[in-house]
Amino acid sequence: MPTKFGQNFLRDKTVLDNIVKAANLGADDFILEIGPGEGVLTERLIKQARKVVAVEIDRDLAEKLQKKFKNIKNKNIINADILKINLPEVLVQNNFPNSDYKIVANIPYYITSPIIRLFLETVYPPKEMLLMVQKEVAERICAKAGNLSILALSVQYYANAELLFLVPKKAFFPVPEVDSAVIRITLKTKHGEREFVRKFFRVVKAGFSAKRKTLVNNLSSSLQLEKTFVKEILKQSGISSNQRAQELSIDDWKKLALKLK
Repeated sequence: MPTKFGQNFLRDKTVLDNIVKAANLGADDFILEIGPGEGVLTERLIKQARKVVAVEIDRDLAEKLQKKFKNIKNKNIINADILKINLPEVLVQNNFPNSDYKIVANIPYYITSPIIRLFLETVYPPKEMLLMVQKEVAERICAKAGNLSILALSVQYYANAELLFLVPKKAFFPVPEVDSAVIRITLKTKHGEREFVRKFFRVVKAGFSAKRKTLVNNLSSSLQLEKTFVKEILKQSGISSNQRAQELSIDDWKKLALKLK
Protein backbone atom coordinates (compact mmCIF):
# COMPACT_ATOMS: atom_id res chain seq x y z
CA MET A 1 0.00 0.00 0.00
CA PRO A 2 1.22 3.56 -0.63
CA THR A 3 2.16 5.68 2.39
CA LYS A 4 0.09 8.56 3.70
CA PHE A 5 1.88 10.78 1.16
CA GLY A 6 0.83 8.50 -1.70
CA GLN A 7 4.30 7.41 -2.83
CA ASN A 8 4.73 4.81 -5.52
CA PHE A 9 8.00 3.00 -4.95
CA LEU A 10 10.39 2.22 -7.80
CA ARG A 11 11.15 -1.52 -7.84
CA ASP A 12 12.60 -2.14 -11.31
CA LYS A 13 16.34 -2.86 -10.95
CA THR A 14 17.08 -2.11 -14.61
CA VAL A 15 15.52 1.35 -14.31
CA LEU A 16 17.51 1.99 -11.13
CA ASP A 17 20.72 0.96 -12.88
CA ASN A 18 19.90 3.26 -15.82
CA ILE A 19 19.31 6.20 -13.48
CA VAL A 20 22.64 5.71 -11.73
CA LYS A 21 24.41 5.28 -15.06
CA ALA A 22 22.85 8.49 -16.41
CA ALA A 23 23.91 10.35 -13.25
CA ASN A 24 27.55 9.63 -14.19
CA LEU A 25 28.63 9.62 -10.56
CA GLY A 26 32.19 10.03 -9.38
CA ALA A 27 33.90 9.46 -6.05
CA ASP A 28 33.95 13.22 -5.37
CA ASP A 29 30.29 13.90 -6.14
CA PHE A 30 27.92 15.39 -3.58
CA ILE A 31 24.34 14.20 -4.14
CA LEU A 32 21.04 15.56 -2.86
CA GLU A 33 18.19 13.08 -3.15
CA ILE A 34 14.54 14.10 -2.70
CA GLY A 35 11.94 11.57 -1.61
CA PRO A 36 14.19 8.50 -1.15
CA GLY A 37 11.22 6.38 -0.04
CA GLU A 38 12.47 2.85 0.63
CA GLY A 39 16.06 3.80 -0.17
CA VAL A 40 16.64 1.56 -3.21
CA LEU A 41 18.16 4.42 -5.19
CA THR A 42 19.87 5.84 -2.10
CA GLU A 43 21.70 2.56 -1.63
CA ARG A 44 23.20 2.78 -5.11
CA LEU A 45 24.08 6.46 -4.77
CA ILE A 46 25.89 5.93 -1.46
CA LYS A 47 28.15 3.31 -3.06
CA GLN A 48 29.39 5.70 -5.76
CA ALA A 49 29.25 9.26 -4.41
CA ARG A 50 31.31 11.07 -1.81
CA LYS A 51 28.23 12.09 0.17
CA VAL A 52 24.46 11.68 -0.16
CA VAL A 53 21.92 13.82 1.65
CA ALA A 54 18.40 12.38 1.33
CA VAL A 55 15.37 14.50 2.28
CA GLU A 56 12.27 12.45 3.12
CA ILE A 57 8.99 14.06 4.25
CA ASP A 58 7.49 10.84 5.67
CA ARG A 59 8.66 10.36 9.27
CA ASP A 60 8.16 6.58 9.25
CA LEU A 61 10.15 6.16 6.05
CA ALA A 62 12.88 8.49 7.32
CA GLU A 63 13.24 6.39 10.50
CA LYS A 64 13.46 3.20 8.46
CA LEU A 65 16.15 4.75 6.27
CA GLN A 66 18.11 5.82 9.36
CA LYS A 67 18.09 2.21 10.57
CA LYS A 68 18.85 0.79 7.12
CA PHE A 69 21.93 2.97 6.64
CA LYS A 70 22.97 3.44 10.29
CA ASN A 71 26.48 2.11 9.67
CA ILE A 72 27.05 4.16 6.53
CA LYS A 73 29.09 7.31 7.11
CA ASN A 74 28.72 9.19 3.81
CA LYS A 75 24.98 9.79 4.16
CA ASN A 76 22.58 12.07 6.00
CA ILE A 77 18.85 11.33 6.17
CA ILE A 78 16.74 14.43 6.83
CA ASN A 79 13.07 14.17 7.78
CA ALA A 80 11.68 17.38 6.25
CA ASP A 81 9.60 18.96 3.52
CA ILE A 82 12.01 19.94 0.73
CA LEU A 83 9.92 23.03 -0.04
CA LYS A 84 10.10 24.30 3.55
CA ILE A 85 13.69 23.66 4.58
CA ASN A 86 16.40 26.31 4.51
CA LEU A 87 18.15 24.86 1.48
CA PRO A 88 21.36 26.97 1.58
CA GLU A 89 21.73 26.14 5.27
CA VAL A 90 21.34 22.39 4.63
CA LEU A 91 23.97 22.52 1.88
CA VAL A 92 26.43 24.41 4.08
CA GLN A 93 25.87 22.15 7.10
CA ASN A 94 26.62 19.10 4.97
CA ASN A 95 29.75 20.67 3.48
CA PHE A 96 28.35 20.73 -0.06
CA PRO A 97 30.47 22.86 -2.40
CA ASN A 98 28.50 25.86 -3.65
CA SER A 99 26.66 24.98 -6.87
CA ASP A 100 28.92 21.96 -7.37
CA TYR A 101 26.53 19.18 -6.46
CA LYS A 102 23.95 17.04 -8.23
CA ILE A 103 20.34 16.18 -7.56
CA VAL A 104 19.25 12.64 -8.33
CA ALA A 105 15.65 11.96 -7.41
CA ASN A 106 12.28 10.42 -8.10
CA ILE A 107 10.43 13.53 -7.04
CA PRO A 108 6.79 13.70 -5.87
CA TYR A 109 4.82 14.37 -9.05
CA TYR A 110 2.25 16.67 -7.46
CA ILE A 111 4.95 19.22 -6.57
CA THR A 112 7.24 18.78 -9.58
CA SER A 113 7.13 22.43 -10.70
CA PRO A 114 7.73 23.98 -7.24
CA ILE A 115 10.68 21.64 -6.62
CA ILE A 116 12.33 22.40 -9.96
CA ARG A 117 11.76 26.12 -9.49
CA LEU A 118 13.28 25.95 -5.98
CA PHE A 119 16.55 24.57 -7.32
CA LEU A 120 16.68 26.78 -10.38
CA GLU A 121 16.30 29.96 -8.32
CA THR A 122 18.18 29.10 -5.12
CA VAL A 123 21.37 30.92 -4.13
CA TYR A 124 23.34 27.70 -4.61
CA PRO A 125 21.76 25.86 -7.56
CA PRO A 126 22.99 22.35 -8.45
CA LYS A 127 25.13 21.88 -11.53
CA GLU A 128 22.81 19.12 -12.69
CA MET A 129 19.45 17.55 -11.87
CA LEU A 130 18.53 14.02 -12.88
CA LEU A 131 14.82 13.71 -12.16
CA MET A 132 12.09 11.16 -12.68
CA VAL A 133 8.83 12.94 -13.40
CA GLN A 134 5.49 12.21 -15.02
CA LYS A 135 5.95 11.46 -18.72
CA GLU A 136 3.68 14.28 -19.93
CA VAL A 137 5.46 16.78 -17.69
CA ALA A 138 8.85 15.61 -18.94
CA GLU A 139 7.72 16.16 -22.53
CA ARG A 140 6.48 19.66 -21.68
CA ILE A 141 9.72 20.61 -19.92
CA CYS A 142 11.87 19.40 -22.82
CA ALA A 143 9.67 20.80 -25.61
CA LYS A 144 11.18 22.80 -28.47
CA ALA A 145 10.16 26.16 -29.90
CA GLY A 146 6.78 25.74 -31.51
CA ASN A 147 5.37 23.88 -28.56
CA LEU A 148 6.73 25.75 -25.55
CA SER A 149 4.80 26.39 -22.35
CA ILE A 150 5.48 28.63 -19.35
CA LEU A 151 6.88 25.55 -17.57
CA ALA A 152 9.29 24.82 -20.44
CA LEU A 153 10.42 28.44 -20.60
CA SER A 154 10.84 28.57 -16.81
CA VAL A 155 13.22 25.62 -16.96
CA GLN A 156 14.97 26.36 -20.24
CA TYR A 157 15.74 29.96 -19.29
CA TYR A 158 17.98 28.66 -16.51
CA ALA A 159 19.05 25.31 -17.93
CA ASN A 160 19.26 22.84 -20.78
CA ALA A 161 16.66 20.09 -20.49
CA GLU A 162 16.90 16.63 -22.05
CA LEU A 163 14.51 13.67 -21.92
CA LEU A 164 16.70 10.59 -21.40
CA PHE A 165 14.35 7.61 -21.25
CA LEU A 166 10.81 6.54 -20.43
CA VAL A 167 9.81 4.46 -17.40
CA PRO A 168 6.65 2.32 -17.61
CA LYS A 169 4.14 2.45 -14.76
CA LYS A 170 4.71 -1.25 -14.02
CA ALA A 171 8.20 -0.35 -12.72
CA PHE A 172 6.53 0.95 -9.54
CA PHE A 173 4.58 -0.50 -6.65
CA PRO A 174 1.78 0.26 -6.18
CA VAL A 175 1.38 0.70 -9.93
CA PRO A 176 0.51 4.37 -10.65
CA GLU A 177 -1.92 5.59 -13.31
CA VAL A 178 0.74 7.31 -15.42
CA ASP A 179 4.03 6.47 -17.10
CA SER A 180 7.17 8.32 -16.10
CA ALA A 181 10.34 9.63 -17.68
CA VAL A 182 13.83 10.55 -16.55
CA ILE A 183 15.12 13.97 -17.56
CA ARG A 184 18.46 15.72 -17.18
CA ILE A 185 18.48 19.44 -16.37
CA THR A 186 21.92 21.03 -16.71
CA LEU A 187 22.19 24.51 -15.25
CA LYS A 188 23.54 27.39 -17.31
CA THR A 189 26.20 29.53 -15.70
CA LYS A 190 24.73 32.95 -16.58
CA HIS A 191 21.13 34.11 -16.27
CA GLY A 192 21.36 37.89 -16.52
CA GLU A 193 20.68 40.55 -13.92
CA ARG A 194 17.89 39.87 -11.45
CA GLU A 195 15.88 42.81 -12.78
CA PHE A 196 16.06 41.41 -16.32
CA VAL A 197 14.99 37.96 -15.10
CA ARG A 198 11.90 39.50 -13.48
CA LYS A 199 11.11 41.41 -16.65
CA PHE A 200 11.65 38.32 -18.83
CA PHE A 201 9.12 36.27 -16.91
CA ARG A 202 6.65 39.14 -16.70
CA VAL A 203 6.70 39.37 -20.50
CA VAL A 204 6.39 35.57 -20.84
CA LYS A 205 3.43 35.48 -18.45
CA ALA A 206 1.78 38.28 -20.43
CA GLY A 207 2.39 36.47 -23.70
CA PHE A 208 0.66 33.33 -22.42
CA SER A 209 -2.18 35.15 -20.67
CA ALA A 210 -4.88 33.95 -23.09
CA LYS A 211 -4.30 30.70 -24.95
CA ARG A 212 -6.36 31.40 -28.06
CA LYS A 213 -5.23 34.97 -28.62
CA THR A 214 -2.28 36.08 -30.72
CA LEU A 215 0.89 37.34 -29.10
CA VAL A 216 0.23 40.97 -30.01
CA ASN A 217 -3.17 40.90 -28.32
CA ASN A 218 -1.88 39.23 -25.17
CA LEU A 219 1.10 41.55 -24.78
CA SER A 220 -0.84 44.74 -25.44
CA SER A 221 -3.69 43.88 -23.07
CA SER A 222 -1.63 42.37 -20.25
CA LEU A 223 1.14 44.98 -20.31
CA GLN A 224 -1.26 47.82 -21.14
CA LEU A 225 0.61 48.83 -24.29
CA GLU A 226 -0.67 50.16 -27.60
CA LYS A 227 -1.02 47.45 -30.25
CA THR A 228 0.87 49.55 -32.80
CA PHE A 229 3.81 49.79 -30.41
CA VAL A 230 3.78 46.05 -29.71
CA LYS A 231 3.57 45.26 -33.43
CA GLU A 232 6.61 47.45 -34.08
CA ILE A 233 8.59 45.73 -31.32
CA LEU A 234 7.67 42.33 -32.72
CA LYS A 235 8.74 43.44 -36.19
CA GLN A 236 12.08 44.69 -34.88
CA SER A 237 12.56 41.33 -33.17
CA GLY A 238 11.82 39.35 -36.33
CA ILE A 239 8.55 37.99 -34.94
CA SER A 240 5.25 37.97 -36.82
CA SER A 241 2.37 39.77 -35.10
CA ASN A 242 0.19 36.74 -35.86
CA GLN A 243 2.40 34.31 -33.93
CA ARG A 244 1.28 32.73 -30.69
CA ALA A 245 3.28 32.50 -27.48
CA GLN A 246 4.15 28.79 -27.73
CA GLU A 247 5.83 29.33 -31.12
CA LEU A 248 8.57 31.61 -29.80
CA SER A 249 12.03 30.47 -28.72
CA ILE A 250 13.93 31.46 -25.58
CA ASP A 251 15.95 33.97 -27.63
CA ASP A 252 12.74 35.49 -29.03
CA TRP A 253 11.44 36.11 -25.51
CA LYS A 254 14.77 37.63 -24.46
CA LYS A 255 14.62 40.06 -27.39
CA LEU A 256 11.09 41.08 -26.39
CA ALA A 257 12.08 41.54 -22.75
CA LEU A 258 14.91 43.82 -23.80
CA LYS A 259 12.77 45.94 -26.12
CA LEU A 260 9.45 46.17 -24.26
CA LYS A 261 9.10 48.96 -21.72
